[in-house]
Amino acid sequence: MSRIAVLTSGGVDSSVALMRLAEDGGHELTAFYLKIWLEDEMAFLGSCPWEEDLRIVREVCGAAGVPLEVVSLQQEYLNTVIAYALDELAVGHTPSPDVMCNRMIKFGAFVDRVGDRFDLIASGHHARVTIRDGLARLMRGADPKKDQTYFLCQLRQEQLARCRFPIGHLTKAGVRAEARRLSLVNADRPDSQGICFLGRIPFNDFVHHHLGERPGTICEADSGRVLGHHRGTWFHTIGQRRGLGLSGGPWYVVGKDIEQNVVSVVHADSLANHNRSSFVIPNPHWVAEPPTRSNLQVRIRHGERIETCTISDRADGCLVVQFDATADPGIAPGQFAALYDGEECLGGGVIE
Repeated sequence: MSRIAVLTSGGVDSSVALMRLAEDGGHELTAFYLKIWLEDEMAFLGSCPWEEDLRIVREVCGAAGVPLEVVSLQQEYLNTVIAYALDELAVGHTPSPDVMCNRMIKFGAFVDRVGDRFDLIASGHHARVTIRDGLARLMRGADPKKDQTYFLCQLRQEQLARCRFPIGHLTKAGVRAEARRLSLVNADRPDSQGICFLGRIPFNDFVHHHLGERPGTICEADSGRVLGHHRGTWFHTIGQRRGLGLSGGPWYVVGKDIEQNVVSVVHADSLANHNRSSFVIPNPHWVAEPPTRSNLQVRIRHGERIETCTISDRADGCLVVQFDATADPGIAPGQFAALYDGEECLGGGVIE
């Protein structure tokens, strides 16, 4: 009998994952709710839904007959994910907190805390795990719109080997149908949006609280002409269109000069001139093993869009990723790029 720790959040995905494991039988299940919201430190910025989440989790666990434990990992979160995000923002990068949350918290600090009590860790991620050649392989979820392998692309082999994703073979519609069949209270609850640790706290309010303001200019990249002003470079990211407050647009952010405190933009008419068709990953991470061929696919952000690419190794150990047929104006330093060989997510790394 496998001892399985099931991560639950109050969302329909993790609830259905828990119920499916309970229906399967043959497992010793314990559900866990990870308390990582910043409701204590930042309650004045907005309301966090953790109390409602926990109420739903308790009801689902009661229906499944599975015991529930609440584990606070707020300090670990502050020391890792939040510290990382703020450091990246301060130097002009675009962080990916959800990627780091999975590696450092959900399948990191949590496993360090309770892992010796369990054989496996299950969650409601839209992804799959298969074993091939003795190695755990991270496979894309059945629903291309909901596939979450991008957020899992930095898991280490020993982490993935203990993971189970009970809904990875289902589409989102299939998950909802299962939830209705099981009469779950959250069957029609909307999916959560935004960065995992913020809850309902607006991102800009969070950034302002920690980094404050450093007013500077917004300039046209090609001419240097001053078009407006910003409150801090960390409020803007490469590829951004909304929230610039400029007339005569649309305008897009194409660069940030941290030392000069300048945000560079171009008009949509000139955006194609600033597209990038390649980028560098200084320290690629492979979930199972390095790829055996150079023709792959890549995602530079979560979503259905995935592009074909060619990879090559540089003499200094960096990985060069070249899009085969497209270019992208939103490639930003600090973003994670996830690399795929068909259905398998091989890993990836941080864009230089």
